[in-house]
Amino acid sequence: MDLVTVLEEGGVVDKARATELRATLSKSKTAAGDSPAKTELALETAGITPAALLKAKGDYFGVPTRELGDRSVPFDILGYIPEESARHYRLAPLGLADGVLEVGVTDPDNLEARDALSFISAKVGMPYKVFLINETDFEKLLTQYKGLSGEVGKALSELETEIGVDAKKLGKNDKRNISVEEDQITDTEAAAITEDAPVTKIVATVLRHAAEQRASDIHIEPMVDQTRVRFRIDGVLIVNITLPSKVHSSVVARIKVLSNMRLDEKRKPQDGRFSARVGGNKVDFRVSTFPTYYGEKVVMRILGSAAKDLRLDSLGFSDRDLALIRAAIKKPYGLVLVSGPTGSGKSTTLYAILNEIDRERQNVLSLEDPVEYTIPGVSQSQVRPEIGYTFATGLRTTLRQDPNIIMVGEIRDSETADLAVQAALTGHLVLSTIHTNNAVGIVPRLLDMGIEPYLIPPVLILGMAQRLVRTLCPGGGKKMKVDASMQEMFKKEFADLPPAYEKNIPPLDEVYRLNPTADCPTGTKGRIAVFEAFEMNPELERAILANKPEEEMFATVRKSGMFTMKEDAIIKSAKGVIPFEEVNTLGGEYDLADEAPPLEQPVAKPEALREEDIPDENVKEVQV
Repeated sequence: MDLVTVLEEGGVVDKARATELRATLSKSKTAAGDSPAKTELALETAGITPAALLKAKGDYFGVPTRELGDRSVPFDILGYIPEESARHYRLAPLGLADGVLEVGVTDPDNLEARDALSFISAKVGMPYKVFLINETDFEKLLTQYKGLSGEVGKALSELETEIGVDAKKLGKNDKRNISVEEDQITDTEAAAITEDAPVTKIVATVLRHAAEQRASDIHIEPMVDQTRVRFRIDGVLIVNITLPSKVHSSVVARIKVLSNMRLDEKRKPQDGRFSARVGGNKVDFRVSTFPTYYGEKVVMRILGSAAKDLRLDSLGFSDRDLALIRAAIKKPYGLVLVSGPTGSGKSTTLYAILNEIDRERQNVLSLEDPVEYTIPGVSQSQVRPEIGYTFATGLRTTLRQDPNIIMVGEIRDSETADLAVQAALTGHLVLSTIHTNNAVGIVPRLLDMGIEPYLIPPVLILGMAQRLVRTLCPGGGKKMKVDASMQEMFKKEFADLPPAYEKNIPPLDEVYRLNPTADCPTGTKGRIAVFEAFEMNPELERAILANKPEEEMFATVRKSGMFTMKEDAIIKSAKGVIPFEEVNTLGGEYDLADEAPPLEQPVAKPEALREEDIPDENVKEVQV
């Protein structure tokens, strides 16, 4: 393709100007044999605007055009086409629109690229649409691929180079093995590992990318021939990168140094924490190691350092539940329990409650494991079971601190449960969490912990349960008309709710479904909690004292207008807050197969950073 001829036929330049451009290209040696990027650059230098050149090429090929400008493509979108394929075939993903993958190409006549696109389309399970882009924009897209894998790959190359240099220094007769094995590390070697620049860069890069991608957890998992790094984003684990297995021990050692863990102990689990600044913000990391067959697995929970922005009215409570909570925390004494599995946002709810309490005129103390957020005006203490400072011993101490309100991170055993009940009975408001499947399950759980039935009604003023579900992107989601069969299922779901509370149910004629877009490729962003809550009332009190089964207790609180977590999710979907797909994660049985895009986004598997991919010109094998 002669670009000058394309410009001339498109009316961008006249015949005389075309002759001048050909002469310019000939002098700069950017004729047909040179790269298209250099040819376009030479034409731009000669005064042809990129927009005019792109339009002329688009008209010539009969293909729609797209200019990127300053817009960046999300990493999730880039994942549909591997970087190597993008470079080889000169094409790259641009975004998603109505379930169609938009792809930018520089040469629409490239048959190999078309074949590759057909293969990729079948692999990810969605059609594609081709757009012509200029060479400059394509090069920008290639630089956007250099995210986590690019930075870590560079650090690995530096590490290999340093190992090679060290090998030369050791000499042939030195029997010391330069590879870092965890069981060979002593505390005296910790400083050397800390200063190991490439390993430091690898860990720092992983932490930064995890924080930037809103991950809640980082999983570093040793496998038979590699180390897998996964981020949990919006509740879903996603593989972000794989590392060579030989660097695993060094990465684990670096994290142990940061977390003040023992480097020479890898036979049993350890816990620790550290803080780092990411993008100018302080971020706390709670670290746990776990010995596995191939080495130690590391999981890091990412925590904010302050809870100043946590408010009850921003967590997703219904008006009824919000009124119950605010009424409960105004009472001078009693027990408020939040139930849910690990990672369901219980601590966040408790912190939001503490933010609404008058901390100026009341003495507020907390026992936590660990302290996840700091709240001004609250005396927060971290329990340390290894030295005998547990929730139970801490509770005994706090009662001598003249408290008004006590927050206990978790009621784990009978001793802690008994002390929490006694504290609530003696004029203190106690906030805590407990593990049960639902809100009503709090009562039988307390009974299992040895709390006498007659103590529960005067103490338990509020019980609630929660789960986290994914939220739709702002302005996202696609409305779906609810058919007759689903309407019947909704009717059955709410059948036992008293008529007086049916006014709290919005119209359920439509619900929102997932709708991936270019700006939001998964269709969701962030998470919100769904709740169920009940307060103590005389009828429930009689049921507890009569040792009624859990089903009868549920029927009792249902009469007072309690919505279940699944019903809360249905209502939030009808309001466009969450996708209806999330209802099925809470025990729903709604058939959604033919109605909307699949729940999981089909992302191309991240490419592993293999040992053979690392430059090895300076690496020398060491004999031991």
